Amino acid sequence: MIHETAIVDPGAHIGAGTRVWHWVHVSAGAIIGDGCSLGQNVYVGNDVRIGNNVKIQNNVSVYDAVTLEDDVFCGPSMVFTNVYNPRSAVARKAEYRHTLVREGATLGANSTIVCGVTVGRHAFVGAGAVVSRDVPDFALMLGVPARQVGWMSRHGERLVFVDELATCSATGEKYVLRDGRCALATEETP
Repeated sequence: MIHETAIVDPGAHIGAGTRVWHWVHVSAGAIIGDGCSLGQNVYVGNDVRIGNNVKIQNNVSVYDAVTLEDDVFCGPSMVFTNVYNPRSAVARKAEYRHTLVREGATLGANSTIVCGVTVGRHAFVGAGAVVSRDVPDFALMLGVPARQVGWMSRHGERLVFVDELATCSATGEKYVLRDGRCALATEETP
């Protein structure tokens, strides 16, 4: 479904079942997966890759050099950047820094992701946080600048570790914390 007010440039790839809402602009080189939702007033640049089942809420611009893996959630009015030190009088398109948001991550409303970072799998960036460095898998990040304050399950529940073990209160999935790294107990390698 592509709303009549949306602009999808020739050459853009939009997967099956993806919904493109009011006043969206998808640039020619963009690749968007299946089952996504692009809310009102979303912009997607040319050099953007978006996986399957990604939800991008209203007023988000996904600029060149951003990759969103499957099941990423971008909250309303959150911000991506692609130039680290912008100046209007200095052309820096050749200096874009790649940003990667891994599978299942949540980027809260009005959060900012400074270019050049990787946000780990199932990480949770709280509303208004400013991420300026890499975020580990399952990390809960809050504040300006964003600091890790805990861990989140794949289901989006805060994890409480006791003796390096935690259980998701919603699903019963088990998690292990070793050497500052959180993982599903079934994924942990010896």
